[in-house]
Amino acid sequence: MPSGKTVKLILYELLQFAALIVPVFVIMERFARLIRDVRGRDHTAYWLVVAASMAYVTSATLLVWVPLKYLILKKRRFLTEVTQWRPTALAYIILCTLPCFAILIASSKVQVDRGLRLDLFTELPVSLVLMSLICVDIIERIRPCRLLGKSDSMDPDFDMSGPVLTHLEQVTTVAHQLRTDEVPNGPAPGHPEVRNGSTSGRWQDLPATPSRSATSSRAASSTYLYSSTSRPRAYSGALGFLWRRDGRSEAFVDGFLFWLDTVEMVRVAGEPAIFYSAWVFPVYILAFMSTLRMVITPQSPLLSFAGVALQDFPFLILRVALIVVFGFVTPVLYPLKNVLVSLTFIYFTFLTRLNIFKRQSMF
Repeated sequence: MPSGKTVKLILYELLQFAALIVPVFVIMERFARLIRDVRGRDHTAYWLVVAASMAYVTSATLLVWVPLKYLILKKRRFLTEVTQWRPTALAYIILCTLPCFAILIASSKVQVDRGLRLDLFTELPVSLVLMSLICVDIIERIRPCRLLGKSDSMDPDFDMSGPVLTHLEQVTTVAHQLRTDEVPNGPAPGHPEVRNGSTSGRWQDLPATPSRSATSSRAASSTYLYSSTSRPRAYSGALGFLWRRDGRSEAFVDGFLFWLDTVEMVRVAGEPAIFYSAWVFPVYILAFMSTLRMVITPQSPLLSFAGVALQDFPFLILRVALIVVFGFVTPVLYPLKNVLVSLTFIYFTFLTRLNIFKRQSMF
C-alpha cells in the first residue's frame, strides 16, 4: 500500500504531465484541420501535422521533462540550490505554452495569406492552454502542503496578520525626558536614567508626588507594544466557521487572480479584427512574456519588478494602441489597472528614496 506522500506525488506529476501534453495535442489537431481545409481537404497534410505533434510531445517528454523531474525529485546537481525560481515552471512554459502560442500565430498567418477566415481558435484551445498553465502554477504553490487534514505550512493559526498585545513596558513621557536631558551631569535624584527612549532604573521616590504617579500610570497604560508576529485571536461560537481560513484554498484563488490580466490579453487576441491582422503578433508575444512571471517563486522579492516589467507596463502600451486603432476591444478597467500598478511601483520603489520625498513636513 503506497503512502500518502507517494500518492500525492503521483497525482501531482500526472496532472502536470497531462497539462503538458493535452494542450499541445488539442492545438495541433485543430491546426491540422485548418491546414487540411486550406489545402482543399488534403488528408495527407492533416496526418503529417498530427504525426509531427506526436513526435514533438514524445521527444520533449523523454529528452527534457522526465530528466528534469528526476533531477528535481532526487535533488541532484544545481537544482538543490534553486530557491528563487521554479525549473518545472520554466520547462513547462518553453515546452507547452511557447509552441501553443506559436501555433495560434501561425494559424492566423496561414488564413490571412490565403485570404480565408475559417477558424479563430477561440474557446476550447485557448482556454485549455491557459487553464493548464494555471493548474501547473497552482500545483507548484500547494506542493508543500497536505491534501488531507489541516495544512502544515499554510495554517491560518500561524497567520502573521493581526497585531496583539505581547509586552508591557514602562516608559517616560516626552516632557519628563526633556527635563532629564536638561541635567548636565546625569539624571537628577529621583529620576530614572534614560537611554534610547526607555528607562533603565527604578523610581527612587514613588510616593513623592501624585502627579508623577499619575504620569507614570498614564505612560504605562499607553505603552502597549504590538507585534505582527503573534497568533491572531481565535473565534468560536455558532458563527465561528465564518472565520476559518486555509492557505490551500487561498492558493487556488491567488493562482487565478495572478493570471487574470494575461487571460484578458489572450481573449483580446481572439477578436476577429485583431486575429486576422498583424496585431496578433504583439498580443501573443507580450502574453507569452507575461507567463515568464510564473518562473519566479511567489515569495521572491523579484516578482514585483517582473510583474511591472513583463506585464503591466507592456500591456498598458499595447492596450492603449489597440483602443486607439480598434476602439474599446478591451475594458478600460485593465489599462487603468496597468497604469496604476506601474505608477505606484515606480513611486514607492524609486521616487520615495529621493531627498525631496524624505521631508517630514510633507504628508
